[in-house]
Amino acid sequence: MKKLVLIFTLVASSSAWAQGDINAGKLKAATCVACHGSDGNATITQYPKLAGQHADYIVKQLADYKLALTTEGTQGRNNAIMAGMAAGLSATDMADLGAYFSSLPISPNTTPENVIAIAEPLYRFGDPERGIAACISCHGPRGNGTSLAGFPKISGQNAEYTALQLQGFRAGSRHNDLNRMMQSVAAKLTDNEITALSAYVGGLH
Repeated sequence: MKKLVLIFTLVASSSAWAQGDINAGKLKAATCVACHGSDGNATITQYPKLAGQHADYIVKQLADYKLALTTEGTQGRNNAIMAGMAAGLSATDMADLGAYFSSLPISPNTTPENVIAIAEPLYRFGDPERGIAACISCHGPRGNGTSLAGFPKISGQNAEYTALQLQGFRAGSRHNDLNRMMQSVAAKLTDNEITALSAYVGGLH
């Protein structure tokens, strides 16, 4: 019975996220412009592009920022700036913002030639000897992820932001990933591999 209730809750939550209002989200996104750009494509590369990201993923991250405030960082996602931004958001606000940003086109990015030799084998095949899973298994051949499974779109993302997240997963300062999957992978990556992968995935299309 508990499993049925949990499944119903998850389905209901997903439905609520999918019903976000794009126009309402556009109005609410006015405070997001400074970091994430007027079109959801952050030009300050330490911040993420939100344009084209899965709505459900955006909602989860906003909810996790808010959760971190109430659990002293033991749960959710810690970020001093985003904690303040998410603190006053309702579930409806989050759904609207998710719907709005997901409706925007992400700006194009490219993969530097000098990172392919290191990054492509890791992305496509992982490294079984070191217990590193292939990135493609969750994020797909084009880096588009999948909304239903909660895997984000990473294609086109700012390389600096991606690198910061991998470093955070490796250090354990970011720990809101499903079943610690990203922490497990990042813990085994070198600095050079993180740099290469972060640049590589930005150019996947």
